[in-house]
Amino acid sequence: MDFLPIFLDIKNRNCLVVGGGEVAARKIALLLRAGARITIVSPQLCNELHEQVHAQLQQDRITYRAEAFHDHHLQDAVLVIAATSDSIVNRKVSEAAGRLHIPVNVVDNPGLCSFIMPAIVDRTPILIAVSSGGASPVLARLLRARLETLIPAAYGRLAAYAAEFRERVKLRFSRPEKRRRFWESVLQGPFAEMVFAGKDQAAKAYLERLLVDEAEGAEGAAQGAVSVKEQGEVYLVGAGPGDPELLTFRAMRLMQQADVVVYDRLVSPEILDMVRRDAARIYAGKERSKHVMPQESINELLVRLAKEGKRVLRLKGGDPFIFGRGGEEIETLSSQGISFQVVPGITAASGAASYAGIPLTHRDYAQSCVFVTGHLKDGSVDLDWPMLARPKQTIVVYMGLLGLPVLCRQLMAHGLPPAMPAAIVQQGTTHKQRVLIGSLETLPDLTVSANLVPPTLIIVGEVVKLHQRLAWFEPESDLHAGERDQDSAHS
Repeated sequence: MDFLPIFLDIKNRNCLVVGGGEVAARKIALLLRAGARITIVSPQLCNELHEQVHAQLQQDRITYRAEAFHDHHLQDAVLVIAATSDSIVNRKVSEAAGRLHIPVNVVDNPGLCSFIMPAIVDRTPILIAVSSGGASPVLARLLRARLETLIPAAYGRLAAYAAEFRERVKLRFSRPEKRRRFWESVLQGPFAEMVFAGKDQAAKAYLERLLVDEAEGAEGAAQGAVSVKEQGEVYLVGAGPGDPELLTFRAMRLMQQADVVVYDRLVSPEILDMVRRDAARIYAGKERSKHVMPQESINELLVRLAKEGKRVLRLKGGDPFIFGRGGEEIETLSSQGISFQVVPGITAASGAASYAGIPLTHRDYAQSCVFVTGHLKDGSVDLDWPMLARPKQTIVVYMGLLGLPVLCRQLMAHGLPPAMPAAIVQQGTTHKQRVLIGSLETLPDLTVSANLVPPTLIIVGEVVKLHQRLAWFEPESDLHAGERDQDSAHS
C-alpha cells in the first residue's frame, strides 16, 4: 500500500484551508459535513466561497483571514489543505505543516501530500473511501459512481439500527462467533430488506421478536426463526419501457436477490438477463386475446411462491401501476398477508416519448397530459371522447394499435382537427424503436403501410411537431425509406 487508509474524527476541531477558489470551496464543504471548524486563509474569495463563509459565520464554523499564508496560521490546526493556484504557496504550506507533523493535502500534487483526499460514498455512519493514491482521481471517482449504484442509501439506517441493538445482542450472545452468525443472518435477511423498503417500524419489531425468541431458549429460538422466515416476499418491480439503463438502483438490487422471477411479455431480454442467474423464470406474458396465464392465475402463483418461502420478483414492463394491473396483484397479496414491495418504473409514455423527441408537455403547445388505455376488458374502445378532445392537451394511448382507426375517427368527430399531429412509437427506447409521424387523418394508413406490431404507444397533440427538432435517440435499425419520407412530410 502506498497510503494507509484511515478515518479522522475532526468534529469541532480546527482545520486550515489555504486558498479561496472553487476547489477550496469543495474541500471546505466536505470538511463542514464532517463537523470541522475551519480557518480560511486567502487574500480573496470566489463568489461561491464568499456565500459559504457568510452562511457559516453566524454558526461560528468558519473563520476567514483575508491575508497571505504565514506559519502562524497553523497554530492549533489538526489538518491542512492547500488549494491555491500558486505552486510556491502550496509548497510553503506543505513544508510548514510537515515540520509540525500536521497532516497536509495539496490539491493535485501527491508529492506534497501526507494524506490523500479519497472519493467518498457516504452512507453515514457507513463510509467508503476510494483512492488511487493520486495516480488517477478521475478513475477513483468513476469507481465511486459504480459503488453508488450498488449500495442503497438505506445502508446508513441499517448501520444505525445495528448500533442501537448492539449492546442487547451482546447480552444475548456471550460468544463472539454466535454474535457474528446472528448479525450475518439479520443483515442479509428480512430485517435488512424491511429497512431498505422504508418499513422501519416493522424492521424494529422483527428484530425485537428475534431477540425475544432467543431469550426463551434454543428451542424457542429455532421455532421463532422458522415462524419468521417461513414466508417469503414479493417484489413488484417496474422494468421500464425496454432500455436496461432506465432501471432504478432499487430494481437492480431486488433483481439480484430474487429466488424466482415472474415476468411479462414486455420485459426485454436484455433486462431479463440482469436477473440473478440461478433464479427460476416463469413467463406470464399476455397479448390481446391471448393470455399464457390469466391474471387470476398470476395472482395465485405469487401467493403460492411466497408461502413457499421464496423471494418472488414480479417483473413488469413500464410501471406496474400504470395499466400494469399491479394494483390487482398487491390486493391479492395483501388479503393473504403476504409481504410485498413496489418499485416504480419509468412508464412507456415517459420513456418512449423522450426517446422519440416528443415532450409530453410544453408551454407553447400543451399544459396537460392524459394517459388512456386503448382497449377495455371486452376489447372495445369506449373512452371519454369529449374530455380527450380538448385543446392544449397531449393524449397518450397505451395498447391502442388495433383501435387506432376508431381512436382517430372519434377524436375528429369530437372536435379535434384532422391535421392534429399524431405519432406512434413501436418498441420505444430499444434499438428496434420505430417512430411514425402523421396526423389524426393520416396515421392509421401510415401504420398499416409500415406493418407495425405491438408494443406501441400513440401520442396525439401539438407537441408531436417537436419530434424532428428534438429527437436525439437513433436506434440501430433505420426507418424504412417510406417512413423516413413520412416523418419529413408530417413534422
